[in-house]
Amino acid sequence: MSSQDEWWLMKMKKSALSLGISTVVVTLASCSSGPPVVPDDLRSQIDSSASFRDIQASPHQFQGRTVLLGGEILSAKRTQQGTEFEILQLPVTADDPPAERLSESQGRFLATDRRPVDPASFPPGTRVTLVGEVRGNEERRLDESSYEYPTLDVKHLHVWDPEVYRERSRSSIGFGVGVGAGSGGRGGFGGVGVGGGY
Repeated sequence: MSSQDEWWLMKMKKSALSLGISTVVVTLASCSSGPPVVPDDLRSQIDSSASFRDIQASPHQFQGRTVLLGGEILSAKRTQQGTEFEILQLPVTADDPPAERLSESQGRFLATDRRPVDPASFPPGTRVTLVGEVRGNEERRLDESSYEYPTLDVKHLHVWDPEVYRERSRSSIGFGVGVGAGSGGRGGFGGVGVGGGY
């Protein structure tokens, strides 16, 4: 390969790397846009040591504490105290949507939002991240047996758009650069390719 061919391939490779990096940066920026899932003024109030298992086992031990929970709404109804949600718990972190697989659930809980919200705005299947204050527990009938529901008062409720889960399935970002060169006769040729996906 001549020195001119090497110079040309090096130039193309640098251009491809710059394009690929720019694509990745733009993609990451678009994925992180939008309002915060948990307001800053509530983050410092959350007791991160309180797991859902712990709250289930000893709800009164955590009474009055602010916790972060996530899940899928099973039902929503008006009560004298406000709008009550029955929620299937799913693992969650502060800024990411709840786990997608229902098999990861550790149980159910009840959350009451005392603001004037319409239950019809929260159909079954709605995924939420919730910041709430543990109130205690309540025993109710569930199918043919009784069930101890942890109960909470809602401080903040973030509703996830279903599109988030479709984007998550495409969120694996890949980037590669390939350079090929060959020569024959009096000329030389080379190729460079860049690919990215999400």
